[in-house]
Amino acid sequence: MPLAGWLAGCAVMPADAPVPKGEATIYVVGRGWHTDIGLPVDDAAGPLASLRRDFPGVRYMVFGFGERQYYMARNAGSGEILTALLPSESAILVTALLATPTEAFADQTVVMLHLPRSGVERIAMRLWDDLEKAADGSAARLADGPYVGSAFYASPDTYDALHTCNTWTAQVLREGGLPMNTHVLFADQVMQQVARIAAMQARPGD
Repeated sequence: MPLAGWLAGCAVMPADAPVPKGEATIYVVGRGWHTDIGLPVDDAAGPLASLRRDFPGVRYMVFGFGERQYYMARNAGSGEILTALLPSESAILVTALLATPTEAFADQTVVMLHLPRSGVERIAMRLWDDLEKAADGSAARLADGPYVGSAFYASPDTYDALHTCNTWTAQVLREGGLPMNTHVLFADQVMQQVARIAAMQARPGD
């Protein structure tokens, strides 16, 4: 089966893959079937920092990718679910936090990773590149999000059955220098990898 072959293409992170460390911190949030990436606003370098204007006083921003119609539907039905499997428009949900993602999502799985600032800067640039731009160059805001202090923004990326929110998360993390297998569809495939990376970063002497 093509799907099985695609998933098996890089199923395990190589044992000798270098795992970076650094003074900057990012967060990966596992929320059931979905994964998000969070970072302190002070590390939101470059044009991504312009999002602060939409969220005064924000300390952390959490980014999640999804199929636009399904993601933005308050009560998604079977029509939106089926649409999400086909190539379609996408959106990025930005959630602004005053607390750390670990505190804000205490009932979810949150993994903290450490990177050199250059790695976080690459992640911030990738996040900015994945936001569609309005005529004035700002991120194209679509609507308020489902939580206080959150908003949906348009993304030029295509969402489909082989490029899910979790594929996107793995790709963004890999952009920052983390040895992520990006042949993933499900949240568990991402969270298992980041948990292993966090454990390797915590080992003394590494």
